[in-house]
Amino acid sequence: MTDLITAGLSPAFPVIIAGLLAAISPSYTLRKMLMIAAPLAAAAVWFMTPEVGIFGLIDLAGFEFETYRFDPLSRVWGLVFILAIFLNSIYALHDRDRLADSTTLIYSGAGLGAVFAGDLLTLFFYWELTAISSVFLIWTSRNPEAFRAGLRYLSIHVLSGVLLLAGAVLYANHSGSWQFNAIDVNAPGGLLILLAFGIKAAFPLMHNWLQDAYPKATATGAVVLSAFTTKLAIYALARGFAGLDVLVWIGAVMVAFPVFYAVIENDLRKVLAYSLNNQLGFMVAGIGVGTELGLNGAAAHAFVHIIYKALLFMSMGAVLMRVGHTKASELGGLYKSMPFTAFFCLIGAGAISAFPLFSGFVAKALTLSAVAYGGYEIPFVILVFASAGVLEHSGIKIPYFAFFSHDRGHRVKEAPWNMLLAMGLASFLCIYLGINYGALYSLLPYPVAYEPYTFDHVVGQMQLLLAALFAFTFLVKFKLYPEEVRSINLDTDWFYRRFGDGLFRWTGAMSGRLSAAISNRIGRGGKVIADKLFNLFSPAGALSRDVPSGIMAIWTSVLLGLVMVIAYVAG
Repeated sequence: MTDLITAGLSPAFPVIIAGLLAAISPSYTLRKMLMIAAPLAAAAVWFMTPEVGIFGLIDLAGFEFETYRFDPLSRVWGLVFILAIFLNSIYALHDRDRLADSTTLIYSGAGLGAVFAGDLLTLFFYWELTAISSVFLIWTSRNPEAFRAGLRYLSIHVLSGVLLLAGAVLYANHSGSWQFNAIDVNAPGGLLILLAFGIKAAFPLMHNWLQDAYPKATATGAVVLSAFTTKLAIYALARGFAGLDVLVWIGAVMVAFPVFYAVIENDLRKVLAYSLNNQLGFMVAGIGVGTELGLNGAAAHAFVHIIYKALLFMSMGAVLMRVGHTKASELGGLYKSMPFTAFFCLIGAGAISAFPLFSGFVAKALTLSAVAYGGYEIPFVILVFASAGVLEHSGIKIPYFAFFSHDRGHRVKEAPWNMLLAMGLASFLCIYLGINYGALYSLLPYPVAYEPYTFDHVVGQMQLLLAALFAFTFLVKFKLYPEEVRSINLDTDWFYRRFGDGLFRWTGAMSGRLSAAISNRIGRGGKVIADKLFNLFSPAGALSRDVPSGIMAIWTSVLLGLVMVIAYVAG
């Protein structure tokens, strides 16, 4: 095993290989055995790898590539990704969809490979593999809305990959190395790499793909998606742009704006998607501070967030499976028929709200302290405000409207045993890491000398949480809380969708005229060929039936062409 690790065997390999085998296996039993065995094999590789090391070195074209780098930063992300794969595999044991099984493993394996990538080219390979494989977790819903959302999701993430490749080429040409370490944002390609990471991290104005796609995924697919894509981006930011001051302010915006959308959103899985934006903001702010405390806070928050966010998506996935939807206006009273799911949801709500004795409390404390000690007064106030907002939209709204509000008369079965087992294990970790926080702190990149359970911190946090709880109770009691109604809330994507629609119509008209002109000149036979090409490739054709995705695909192609020109000129 040691020789294989030295040769570059990373924990990602057994997971990806298991995914490929699952894709060709008609046996349900074999696929599920592969899904359980894959994270166990990855864990074995993780445990047997030396604490710090660079493996799988490849010399190519005068550059050195590091396909497997194991260090304190990648170690913590790798471990939580392996835990997430294991929990997801248990949660999906009831699912007989072969496509979902295989793409889940390939996608999560690609995310695992990316955090162990020591160079930008290896990172790009896994970066794109996560995009291509993850879209099938949306498409497995097998409905028109999911298909369109998947196309938009794929286009945006391919765009992120194109920007990453463009930036990496320029940066490597400038620095003389492809190594993935701290990146100078002012160097050639540095800003493009930051933008690529920002798209995947759902920076403000680049976030809409998250709320668009995740609620369209299957019950199991949304759980998987919540764990890897955005946290991979957080890892990349921590590796490449730690200490970049603007990230503190970007993080502050990220924690604030989703609060308002989440409060008025009716779809509870979409509420969780906005909540995901909010939690990412804390991590981005910690990375922006750039101190050991800030990076420890980002890593700790990412670790516990993957678990408690998965738990909340699991509970809503169980509701989706049994009821058929997660509309707050049409739920309520489910604690009577799904008591265990309701209980586990409450634990996830306690963790994300950062109640003392829960994992969120000991992780979020690091980030808030780092921002305060760094002298960022305004971002600190925003982060504190957003902490109260988390309790409003996720800590209370999710369990209240799903399980305890107005009884809609749903009498359904409890979630399957495997779902309950996965939720139970995640719940245990949420409490265990909140009480035995030393186990969490020992995994962080830097030594931790921090005590979260001080009198001032506990009392201050409880005052904040009780104030938020009182506000929610008051608003609901006097019918001042926004009514849960079936509606569509417009986000910033409205602007580019409107622009895209206009551009789509114009290019469609122009393409039609051009096709007609060409057809008239080349005759009837040419007309047949031209019509077929038009039906396939035009903005109105089969490959661009969705407006935003069609526009994004066009621009992705344009950018890819520019990358090739730039690379040629730079070379």
